Amino acid sequence: MSLAVLLIPIALLLAFYRVFLDGDKPISVDPAPTVQEARQSNAFTVLTPQGLNDDWHTSSATFKRAENGATLRLGYVDPDKDPIQLVQSSVPTDTLLPTELTKDAKPLGNFRAGTGVWRLYSARPGEQALVLADQTRTVVVIGKTDTKNLEALVGALR
Repeated sequence: MSLAVLLIPIALLLAFYRVFLDGDKPISVDPAPTVQEARQSNAFTVLTPQGLNDDWHTSSATFKRAENGATLRLGYVDPDKDPIQLVQSSVPTDTLLPTELTKDAKPLGNFRAGTGVWRLYSARPGEQALVLADQTRTVVVIGKTDTKNLEALVGALR
């Protein structure tokens, strides 16, 4: 009986948090200032997703310059509530990929999108990545999610 006196208010508070305060909704950030900073750096052509539905949430955005290049990282939560990271960098591809995917990453196939032909890689345990590399930048979309969600994000890049 005394335990019920404690559990009922806790259950009511938890229900209020989830229903009225959207407690289960992922935290979203505005990536626009970070994307603008990356564009102004002129280190590489910046791609951003266009037309993703409301089930996608931007959870983080950072831009850093280093002596070997600049890197823009945008974190997303996909419709399945899985994390996906979009990495765009002017760091040389042979330096960036072992850092992002591990040295043991293996190519698994290709995916064609409006931005070019992307290469599918195995990455860290449970993760897959799509990689687009050209002379001025490398774009990596990596996550612990289905390939269809990686392809949806890649397909939305403009």
